[in-house]
Amino acid sequence: MKTEKLFKTPLTPAQVSNSELNLMEFREGRTELASSPRRIVFELTNRCNFQCIMCGREAVNFKTKDLPIDVVKACEPFYGRTAEVTLHGWGEGTLHPQTAQVLEYLNTFPMLRKYFVTNGSTMPGIMKSIFAHHVDLVAVSLDGATPETNNGIRKGGDFNREVDSVRRLVEEKARRGADYPFVNLVFTAMARNIHELPMMVELASSLGLPEVKVVYLTVFNDSLVPESLVDKQELVMEHFGKAKELADKYGINLKLPEIQGAGEAGMTAHKPCPFPWRDLYIGSDGYVRPCQSSADKLLHIGGYGSFEEIWNCAPMQKMRATVNDPETMPAGCANCYHSSCANWNLPSSFVQLGKKFAPEWLTEAPKAAVAESLKAALE
Repeated sequence: MKTEKLFKTPLTPAQVSNSELNLMEFREGRTELASSPRRIVFELTNRCNFQCIMCGREAVNFKTKDLPIDVVKACEPFYGRTAEVTLHGWGEGTLHPQTAQVLEYLNTFPMLRKYFVTNGSTMPGIMKSIFAHHVDLVAVSLDGATPETNNGIRKGGDFNREVDSVRRLVEEKARRGADYPFVNLVFTAMARNIHELPMMVELASSLGLPEVKVVYLTVFNDSLVPESLVDKQELVMEHFGKAKELADKYGINLKLPEIQGAGEAGMTAHKPCPFPWRDLYIGSDGYVRPCQSSADKLLHIGGYGSFEEIWNCAPMQKMRATVNDPETMPAGCANCYHSSCANWNLPSSFVQLGKKFAPEWLTEAPKAAVAESLKAALE
């Protein structure tokens, strides 16, 4: 699983050593870490050009915010040991006005893997940078294998345009004889589209893609309750089974979530979570959060002198001490719906009405005494 091996591409000795130490500290439950984060996640922007029906962005009011590139650069002390940088969050990261510059900067660090999730709409504009700056993985979200289904879910999307962009990306990779990027499709399974999952596998095969990843829809408002797959195990197993047969036929890796009730997590709030050890998640508003799927704010970077200080500060240590404790874990963790850590035995992982799920992005950074490097980045 990705907790153990972020990717299978080579690591430097320093990255290997850090990863091994980080995993040991996670398993031992240490709160103050000698290791650096294995992965740093930058939410480059909270802007998006889609209005997907299941996205909580449409349910909250906020001012759009772009993360300054200086914040990315301020994490430089980690880059010799960190294995991966992920550009992902609540927005479409490739809409950041300096996406190309961010990738160019990160590419100056040997073996630092670069990964982003995209709705695919901006692919023509970003493709040159993907190859020029060695992006290791591009995950493209599609929620239907037909224009009618996909475009009905992903408002603002264009199935044919996105599929054509993926095809062009794969063709350009072949033309260059490159072994990067690894490209996969990400599919949010819900009542209206699960019957198209086998077709999604066929689509991936036709595009020459090696993988389809499936995540469950989590519902946060009444209007989407009929779309939930909670207590619909027979329907899920039927279409998962058909898709798996096709995946095996075509040699495609089909990553499926657990069937409700069949997981090994029992009735715990969530599976053992490695994120406070493995990841440093920095939101576009300058807040460090436990992960993308948590609305909890741990701290604002403006109150600290460096990211090395942040990594072992009191709020981060408290998060490590409580995240896997059913009595003390933060509210966002008790309501976990993260695709890799949620306990899909629980109906509450599928339907979370009345829960706080989306960040409350600030319009401005709070006033605080800050180091000059971070202060400049936040202005």
